[in-house]
Amino acid sequence: MPAGDDELLRRVARGDAAALAELYERHAGPLHGYLHRLAGDRMTAEEILQDTMLAVWRSAGAYEGRAKVTTWLFGVARRQAHNRLRGRADPVAAELPDGPDRGPGPEELAIAAAGGTPVAAAIDRLPGHHRDVIALVFVAGLPLADVADILAVPLGTVKSRLHHARAALAAALIAQEVPE
Repeated sequence: MPAGDDELLRRVARGDAAALAELYERHAGPLHGYLHRLAGDRMTAEEILQDTMLAVWRSAGAYEGRAKVTTWLFGVARRQAHNRLRGRADPVAAELPDGPDRGPGPEELAIAAAGGTPVAAAIDRLPGHHRDVIALVFVAGLPLADVADILAVPLGTVKSRLHHARAALAAALIAQEVPE
């Protein structure tokens, strides 16, 4: 009988690398999907996933069992993503070009990174708090209660954000004349 996630995390806290590998195998797919939606590209999502697993290795002993392990993992992944992506917008770290960028703009890049689908493009234009809920519910497939724990907001807020995100997506797709 395979070990449960709680037992695996306890083993990780004791330094069991095989337990970390098993946790990775179980959860890498949904975590990567969520991180890909946040980051906008596969390579950055993979790097953040590795950062997440390193953080899990280092902080497994801090897991208190108040939430499911899956919820805790997504919380760690979300924090790692925000730490990594916040660095992208740092104007001091970025070198400014001499002239205007002649490459594709943010919208073209977002559509290309999301596979070019109208739905993905519409999701990319949602506010960040709506994108988070959409990614956790539909990409990662998490229950609403877990999403509330990960985002540290009340369940009603998650439901409200999901409702508004769906309405905004429907309006965007109707405006683009994309069949529902």
